[in-house]
Amino acid sequence: MSAHEIDYRILGEEMQCVEIQLDPSESVVAEAGSFMMMDTDIRMETIFGDGARGNGMMGKLMGAGKRLLTGESLFMTVFTNEGRYRQNVTFAAPYPGKIIPLDLQMLGGKVICQKDAFLCSAKGNSIGIEFQRKLGAGFFGGEGFIMQKIEGDGWAFVHSGGLVIERNLNPGEVLRLDTGCLVAMTAGVDYDIEFVKGIKSALFGGEGLFFATLRGPGKVWVQSLPFSRMADRVMSAARVGGSKEEGSILGGLGNLFER
Repeated sequence: MSAHEIDYRILGEEMQCVEIQLDPSESVVAEAGSFMMMDTDIRMETIFGDGARGNGMMGKLMGAGKRLLTGESLFMTVFTNEGRYRQNVTFAAPYPGKIIPLDLQMLGGKVICQKDAFLCSAKGNSIGIEFQRKLGAGFFGGEGFIMQKIEGDGWAFVHSGGLVIERNLNPGEVLRLDTGCLVAMTAGVDYDIEFVKGIKSALFGGEGLFFATLRGPGKVWVQSLPFSRMADRVMSAARVGGSKEEGSILGGLGNLFER
């Protein structure tokens, strides 16, 4: 194996964190801002790129440039156990949902996920970008033209919003879902965008103009609460008038009688 062989356990229900157990000299790489706590012999170091082995300087520069396209930082953080005994480091999910453990060795060595889903990974796995080759998926997909890819043979962890559902698609089997609800998929799944049929459904259905169409074979992870949907609900509630009318039968109409 090229990736470090780490152990883990996931803690919590609605707000989860993942505790990574590192043997001496083992390391885990994490996205900036996901760190929660660590034992005394864990050393934290900021690195350029993902720390995958075999990458020269040019490879690191290209990898860092690709990360900019996904809106991520040029740098990542590596946590290494420099002690003589097993030590723990813990990473927290950024919002309510589930942390999904991915054994890349059992998933064909590659998983494609939405660009902000990656949380942490065993050192040695490669974290890069995946361009959608189809124009429909690129321009109209909820995740845009660029998605993240995680390659290697170790454990990686991604985060989803709300409940996560795992589906195994048979060859030729099709699954249609809201474009923002896709968390991750294995490399064999064909991803495209389908226009919602019927002008009334498209304009007044409230579900958007496009479906994500996934065709097997492969495995798919679907989230019930995309972060963009949660943010829209929060912003909508804030525009209505704040917290004064919470629990009121009149709701926002109560503000009319206060003026």
